Amino acid sequence: MAFLDHERAWRVASVLFLVSLWPSSVLGAPQVPCYFIFGDSLADAGNNNNLLALAKSNYPPYGVDFPDGFTGRFTNGPTSVDIIAQLLGFAKYIPPFATARGNDILQGVNYASGAAGIRSDSGQQQGERISLDRQLGNHLITVSHVREILGGNVSAYLNTCIYTVGMGSNDYINNYFMPDIYPTSRIYTPEQYADVLIKQYRQQLKTLYLYGARKVAVIGLGLLGCIPAEISRFGTNGSACVDKINNAAILFNNQLQPLVNEFNSNLSDAKFTYINSFAISTTGPGTEGLISNATCCPVHKELGTCVPFETPCSNRTMYVFFDAFHPTTTVNLGFAARAYNALLPSDASPYDIRNLAMI
Repeated sequence: MAFLDHERAWRVASVLFLVSLWPSSVLGAPQVPCYFIFGDSLADAGNNNNLLALAKSNYPPYGVDFPDGFTGRFTNGPTSVDIIAQLLGFAKYIPPFATARGNDILQGVNYASGAAGIRSDSGQQQGERISLDRQLGNHLITVSHVREILGGNVSAYLNTCIYTVGMGSNDYINNYFMPDIYPTSRIYTPEQYADVLIKQYRQQLKTLYLYGARKVAVIGLGLLGCIPAEISRFGTNGSACVDKINNAAILFNNQLQPLVNEFNSNLSDAKFTYINSFAISTTGPGTEGLISNATCCPVHKELGTCVPFETPCSNRTMYVFFDAFHPTTTVNLGFAARAYNALLPSDASPYDIRNLAMI
């Protein structure tokens, strides 16, 4: 118990420190001029709000601990990218593409969309969502607006910004592991599917590079097999999590890190880095002692999202999952802290986001 008490004390101290930063005023300028965010529901800040989508969170109890209330973030407070933005020195939240206007875009835009994937068909049973290809198209629109505001060649500006890309979860949990809806698991072995995804992801990340991105943090897949909705759907056969899903995520991650190294070797001025979500979740101070076998909010059995207006748990800092898919802000704080400033060498390679910003 002493070990768990030590872990809990470290975690609480870390959370209190980070909360003390958020959303207090930031002294001086941000470490980079802008921060652009690509991703899925782990990073969505409201892009799905006006879509004909089942993947929505613009209602209570989501946002119960967020200054602006329920905004379309799939958690109780800030997301991990919100916290990374704060650690980078931004005094305001990076606005979602759906509402970003005027000079606000000069500090960055969040394109993330719940249920979105690398593949355009991933998440289709959830209704409308903004796939990575479409997010890249939206970014091109932003780049044109930045050019209108700043005038002339904006490459020097965009080259110094931070970009985070966290995709792939829905290509598994809302595609490959839904054989009743998607044919992919009958067409590809897990090894072949990882190959197919990485091939498409390579082209998408290269497109982002061609649009001016140079400092890119690519976020790997986490413990998808430990998500409550997946455990409920598949069972664990005596394991703590759904091993076949975690093993598939490992196959994807094992190709993603070499892809980052490939870009750094072959693309001029590229500074890509790999954020190892799987390692962050399984090494060092993590979620030991937190409640991981229950959700903080009552959830829809079919959707896994919070039932609207139901009361969430009161001890939210002690839960891993807010709903059946998404972590609480406590977990987001721990992940963001280690992505920004690596605690262990395995957290990020070749550098963490703090060092990426300084390059």
